[in-house]
Amino acid sequence: MSNNEQRYLTIEEVISLPQFRDTAISPDGKKVAYVKQTADWDGNCYPQHVWVYDRQKETHYPVSAGNIESMHPRWSPNSQQLAYLSFVGDGDKKRKQIFLHSSDQVDRIQVTYSETNVDSFKWSPDGKGIFYLTQRGESEKQKKRKEMYGEFSYVDEDFEYNMLYYLEVGNSQNREWSHYPKDLREKNDEKAIALISDLDVHIQGFDVSPDGKRVVFLGTPTPRIIDHLEQTLYMLDVQTKVITTLDVSSLLTENVLFSPDGSKICYTCYLEEKAFFNNMILETYHLESKETTRLAKKIDENIFPIMWTNRGILISWQAKTNILAGLVSEDDELHYLVDKEDIVATSPTITTNGEVFVCVKATSEQAAEVYVNDQKITDQYKLYEGKLKSKKEVISWKTKDGLEIEGILSLPVDYDPSKSYPLVVAVHGGPTGTSFATPTTNKYQPIESFVEKGFLVLEPNYRGSAGYGETFRKANIRKLGLGDYEDVISGVDYLIETRGVDPEKVGILGWSQGGYISAFCATYSNRFKAISVGAGISNWMTYYVNTDITHFTRFYLGSDPWKDEAIYRETSPMTYINNASTPTLIQHGEVDPRVPVPNAYELYRGLKDVGVETKLVIYKGMQHGSTKPGINRAILKQNLDWFSYYILGEPLDEERVY
Repeated sequence: MSNNEQRYLTIEEVISLPQFRDTAISPDGKKVAYVKQTADWDGNCYPQHVWVYDRQKETHYPVSAGNIESMHPRWSPNSQQLAYLSFVGDGDKKRKQIFLHSSDQVDRIQVTYSETNVDSFKWSPDGKGIFYLTQRGESEKQKKRKEMYGEFSYVDEDFEYNMLYYLEVGNSQNREWSHYPKDLREKNDEKAIALISDLDVHIQGFDVSPDGKRVVFLGTPTPRIIDHLEQTLYMLDVQTKVITTLDVSSLLTENVLFSPDGSKICYTCYLEEKAFFNNMILETYHLESKETTRLAKKIDENIFPIMWTNRGILISWQAKTNILAGLVSEDDELHYLVDKEDIVATSPTITTNGEVFVCVKATSEQAAEVYVNDQKITDQYKLYEGKLKSKKEVISWKTKDGLEIEGILSLPVDYDPSKSYPLVVAVHGGPTGTSFATPTTNKYQPIESFVEKGFLVLEPNYRGSAGYGETFRKANIRKLGLGDYEDVISGVDYLIETRGVDPEKVGILGWSQGGYISAFCATYSNRFKAISVGAGISNWMTYYVNTDITHFTRFYLGSDPWKDEAIYRETSPMTYINNASTPTLIQHGEVDPRVPVPNAYELYRGLKDVGVETKLVIYKGMQHGSTKPGINRAILKQNLDWFSYYILGEPLDEERVY
């Protein structure tokens, strides 16, 4: 390709694309805060910075820059101050704390000095203080134990609970404290009031009543992910600190909000069993009459309430390959705030009067940008200028068992239906994830690079994917692997029949649950010519005893391995290891708690023993995903090289990653 010819985005350019999230609109509607994440190649990290857009001046400015990160922006009720989280300290002592920023201030002002991370916070309705969550930290008994013996922990016993605090943060007080020496400023944290200190529950989320006198919060017995299934809703009287339990659904999830008049709350819950594949519905609860009302009944998907306005509850939900936002009234009338088709709208927020709506929007043609109502206020799409972009199509096909599966097909701009093409199947995780028909930002699967080399890329929304309703999400119960394979291979067959795919040049790769599906294809089938398994499960028994979400397998496989070993064997890639024949790349984080690394070693050793070409890459210190541009670059390049060699027959040269 000559220098004058256009090219697709390179791996490095995809990684460098900014990402926007966590928008916040000031109550007066005049300013928008949002978080912009970028790639810092020199520091090998993805720093986040809060930016502010002044609607009247039409100008942007950052709240932080460089190595000083900022996130989770929230405006004060009078719109004059912006609170946000930022890191302080280094190494093991690095902690997230709350800072304040005002438009007429130069210096940022730290207001909390907690020994542990501040996880989330909300302004008091009068603007005089902030309610926040931070971990209680080690008990005196644990500290003494560490001093005497060194560090160790008892599994399922040593917990650090989220606790709720309140801190007054008046304007004059903050300015005064900002000029004190650090040792005196830290005494400011002594003014924080522990609102909940003797209740052994882990607070997952909370909201403050409009008069500031009550706090409603969700608590679980421990911080363990499995205990998210045991949530209870509590009400705290801020003045007396008396806590009462609310008699609402025992199937609560993670969201709770006060109505504008404080007479009701809304929350999400399950109708039946708490499980990954069941719908989270929206309910309101009248605090005096104790009556409950279900809203948004026509939406057959998980519903996420964002805030309760004078015009209704702002909610977000999926509809196939779209993410939508709207206001639902107490009469159950739904008012859409975005288009219903070809839209992925995330991080929505709105003013209390419902007049100014902010979100991050992307379409099949436009990259994700921040919008105020219908006005685009950011412009990352300029990074695509002069670049070719793969064409995205939403396609569908039928499986042998009658399911209709959708997927995203990425085509080169010069696609010719009369030609034959190699194919890569790129599988999303979850399984309740979804692939969207938006410009590529994938940092694990080099889709644009594949397309530039002449591949078609299929991203199947296999059974279990979100966006297609509860019945579809349940379609993979006790069918993991087997059902997934049918969804994938029927899509491959469809493209062989309709899009000129060469059946001898097909590969598959995925990450997490997508890595599991790729691993299953590696041992169950000889249809593929190259495979990459990213952070994938190889043996459900191995996974069950090592993961931090053990209940995941009990939901999807219907039992534990001690009671139903057969289903664990039937759905495990390792069961079919003697059938394996496809060259397989395995990529895994060294300290992955979600899909622990023994899964990678088991698949690697099995493939080696049966004589299959395989390579295992362990990323040092990495958990379930990468937080470093350099590692993402390696993951993408390794995948590109693997498929280019085994499917296209390109030589491995010295410039490749291996």
